[in-house]
Amino acid sequence: MSPLTVEDWMNFENFSNEERSWNMMMQKVAAFHSKFDFENPVNKGHDMGFRLALTVEELGEFAAAITKEKPSEEAAEELADLLILILGHSLALKIDLFNEFCSKIEKIMDRPAIHTKLGIRVTEYKNE
Repeated sequence: MSPLTVEDWMNFENFSNEERSWNMMMQKVAAFHSKFDFENPVNKGHDMGFRLALTVEELGEFAAAITKEKPSEEAAEELADLLILILGHSLALKIDLFNEFCSKIEKIMDRPAIHTKLGIRVTEYKNE
């Protein structure tokens, strides 16, 4: 069984080759959550309304880095912020994001691509 809580990830040591990068990232995000006691309701670090607002803020910073043609290092840092937040969302919700990722990627690999005015989409959405 995969770890789900901050404490579970803090104590996790099984880094197989297949999951090494994922597990190391999750453990580092868990350490961040633990250091600042995100689980404590007083801190609201696992409050999804707050977390979603932070995600929108970080997404805006990433978009600005792209649209304002800032150096790629700045875009990379904003993208890392988004990844850290998303991994943290899985901790806050106690979701095994690795398994969900694997399940979802299998589904979308079988979907057809459609072309829209804005570009290619791989979706179940049907352009009517």
